Amino acid sequence: MNVLVDTSVWSIALRRRKQKLSSSLGDYLIIEELKELIKEMRVVIIGLIRQEILSGISDRSHFIKLRNCLRSFQNLPIDSNDYERAAEFYNLCRRKGIQRSHIDFLICSIAETHNLSIFTTDNDFINYAKLFHISIYKPRNNQYVNK
Repeated sequence: MNVLVDTSVWSIALRRRKQKLSSSLGDYLIIEELKELIKEMRVVIIGLIRQEILSGISDRSHFIKLRNCLRSFQNLPIDSNDYERAAEFYNLCRRKGIQRSHIDFLICSIAETHNLSIFTTDNDFINYAKLFHISIYKPRNNQYVNK
């Protein structure tokens, strides 16, 4: 099964070297798992996540380098059905008193439609999995993620 990697995971993996040296064991295991998924060619990305990853990078040369690296990953196309399903998820959560990000609901919709697991450190997705037919990626030998 392919894996839709959320911005939270990319952020951990793409931190600057100084921050990587001080990262926790959990962060290290997340980075190693992402490397394995990339080697296995199982990583999927969507344009919104690509945009989130690239946003806020003020150094132009760093931006270009990262942009070029991310171009290795083809965007999964998003169509009207994905947006409509995301709106259904939003409405369901709103009826239950849950207010969250439209992007999160779009990620859930795409994961459901394309039968993808979501690799994330954002615990909101664990709660979404109780409401929607989505799968949260469980890293191999990694008890530190999503705790």
